[in-house]
Amino acid sequence: MGNKINDPIARLMGLRYKSHPWHGLEVGDDAPEVVTAFIEMVPTDTVKYELDKVSGYIRIDRPQKYSNVVPALYGFIPQSYCGDSVAEYCMERSGRKEIKGDGDPLDVCVLTERNIAHGDIIASVKPIGGFRMLDGDEADDKIIAVLRNDATYRGYNDIEELPHVVVDRLKHYFLTYKDMPASDLNIERPRKVEIVATYGREEAYEVIRCSLEDYKSHFNSLEEILRHV
Repeated sequence: MGNKINDPIARLMGLRYKSHPWHGLEVGDDAPEVVTAFIEMVPTDTVKYELDKVSGYIRIDRPQKYSNVVPALYGFIPQSYCGDSVAEYCMERSGRKEIKGDGDPLDVCVLTERNIAHGDIIASVKPIGGFRMLDGDEADDKIIAVLRNDATYRGYNDIEELPHVVVDRLKHYFLTYKDMPASDLNIERPRKVEIVATYGREEAYEVIRCSLEDYKSHFNSLEEILRHV
């Protein structure tokens, strides 16, 4: 997977404008085996950052009031969308009913031995599994990947090969990162978050495929994308 851009118009736009991380970056020719990940947060962040979907800039969501910090690089797969296909696959595999997609790009956690200083970067990663996570009645899958060519993690090809403590840390983060008192947030108590399954590489590939199909279905034209940004 290279960075070569063959379309002269795309090259010109790339010189003049920053690509929108969700809509302007390519997932990669080797997807789902190797995909591009846009990284929003790194393990040293004590503030939760996320993509502003309209501008494409990273914005502060909230300071992390408690001690839970993301234990891996965290972001999403460009040109993915959790819609009907992702929801249907979730219901098929979990046996749950009346699940819908969360309407966001597909989340990804990236394992690497190196300390990455900041987010707002792209990385080439290799998916090895994921968590089938439900946020209330919404499918909110978390793909687990390793940084391509990482000296320590590149040898892992499936989530079952990872040390249990690594998987447990990731699970703990996602099950607790929304645990904030409703009085502190000045909103109703958050919906129940649960991880109903941990799946391996092949299912991760299928979730990614579904999310890419959902993106194409949901954003079926430039006009449709512009209406959302």
